[in-house]
Amino acid sequence: MKVVIIGGVAGGATAAARLRRLNETAEIVIIERTGYVSYANCGLPYYIGGVITDRAKLTLQTPESFWDRFRIDVRVRQEAVSIDRDARTVSIRRLDDGSVYAERYDKLILSPGARPVDPGVPGTDSERLFTLRTVEDTFRIHDFVEREHPQAATIVGGGFIGLEMAENLRERGLDVTVVQRGSHLMPTLDQDMAAILHNHLRKHGIRVLLDANVTGFSTLNGDIRTALAEGAPLDADLAIMAVGVAPESTLAREAGLELGLRGAIKVDEHLRTSDPDIYAVGDAIEVKHAVTGKPALIALAGPANKQGRIAADNICGIDRTFKGSQGSSVLKMFDLTVATTGLTLRAARAADLAADAVVLTPANHATYYPGSESLVMKVVFEQNTGRILGAQIVGGAGSDKRIDVIATAIRAGMDATDLTELDLAYAPPYASAKDPVNMAGYLIENILEGRVEQVGWSEALELAAREHGGEASPVLLDTRTADEVARGSVEGALHVLLNDLRERLDELPSGRRLLVFCQSGLRSYVACRILTQHGFSCANVSGGYGFLEQTLRDGALPPSGTGPCGRQV
Repeated sequence: MKVVIIGGVAGGATAAARLRRLNETAEIVIIERTGYVSYANCGLPYYIGGVITDRAKLTLQTPESFWDRFRIDVRVRQEAVSIDRDARTVSIRRLDDGSVYAERYDKLILSPGARPVDPGVPGTDSERLFTLRTVEDTFRIHDFVEREHPQAATIVGGGFIGLEMAENLRERGLDVTVVQRGSHLMPTLDQDMAAILHNHLRKHGIRVLLDANVTGFSTLNGDIRTALAEGAPLDADLAIMAVGVAPESTLAREAGLELGLRGAIKVDEHLRTSDPDIYAVGDAIEVKHAVTGKPALIALAGPANKQGRIAADNICGIDRTFKGSQGSSVLKMFDLTVATTGLTLRAARAADLAADAVVLTPANHATYYPGSESLVMKVVFEQNTGRILGAQIVGGAGSDKRIDVIATAIRAGMDATDLTELDLAYAPPYASAKDPVNMAGYLIENILEGRVEQVGWSEALELAAREHGGEASPVLLDTRTADEVARGSVEGALHVLLNDLRERLDELPSGRRLLVFCQSGLRSYVACRILTQHGFSCANVSGGYGFLEQTLRDGALPPSGTGPCGRQV
């Protein structure tokens, strides 16, 4: 059996190694158009930033190491230009001399990856405008920075690559501006959670421009100028274009293979294309979203590695299926972690799911143990079943641990009650006896079982300010301490300390709904339980005043040393 693999890196290289482990006699050929067959794609920005200093560390395997260990024929700087499905051959061009030859296959695996999106604006051929996708791209940017000693950079695009480049260039001392076409950075976050990220970037000296459309690039006095539809242009020594990627499916399309969402290669659960002898893996394929069951594009290294292994298994006669991806991811932003899995609330509702979310701000470990940090968690759930649909966590240490637990819960089809019952490791330096994941389950369970109603801040502020004709508007009730209120509250809100609430019920306005808040939502939940059992109509304001500060008022995430209920100690 002869297997030809188009493209290396995560999917193709994994498939090749798995094929060899399963079949010692197969002839395996990898065709890779760059000069590097297997490299740490996600580590590229950190080489530019000087965190990774050895170029060799970026390379996981070389053609020589593949041959020495696996007897796999790796051909770099060669490009597949066409597929003859009837003859079962691939036409391949050697990039060094332009010569073309044909390579026969019994089975073909396509792992061409994705290409940077072309924004379709003038000036993208500037020598000071870069994209980051390959090792060669990395070296070009790194060498430019070392040679030119730039002082300022413009980053166009606020996804993973754009933000990682912003962090690394800022760490090298550059003035950095991030330009985002949409209303918030990181599409894997809801807008309220992204606001915390925006504030953190600004805290570290990065300028963030939202709802900003780039109209073109030009060279001016040796700098690169980024023109915007509105506002003054941005001048910098270099610019990074990171507006996203698109499936690299040209070869598949020209071969007549069936395509799906945004031109991605359509595959079945065994990762076979519409041609039974051709498989496809990685960023170029359409996958099933593990939460919605609908077609999706999820360009991440984790799923690509899994797909490479599964394709190899099926070629070798092992019946293995790919059950979909939920897009679990984590991003480091200076000393902040941004972690996501599954659906955002916006995406869940766009998928016609009856979805809601809870917001909580627990500490990452026992608050009496020194060094606790806040985690802002937003957990999305299905209203009629309590099924967990997604989560977003922005915070300090332990954010990645909790997102992985919730990612596992989503894959297992767990609901809120299942979260409350998870038996998770506990010791004061690492967690609390009731882990933040357990707490998220408790919050959802209380809502589903009717013990408390909740309302978001935008709705709460709108309701409190709205005139209802002859009906009195709801009243905001602040249950925090006097010291907390002195540091900031909502204009017009009543203030009754939680511990005094039972004795002061007669001071509350009768016949008016109470929208109750504290710093994090925990004390206000207790207040709602008191009020409900005394006949008041009330709702808990999700996330508390701390969430309002961080999302609608541009406040920063609380520093380390956050105590119970979100109070600063």
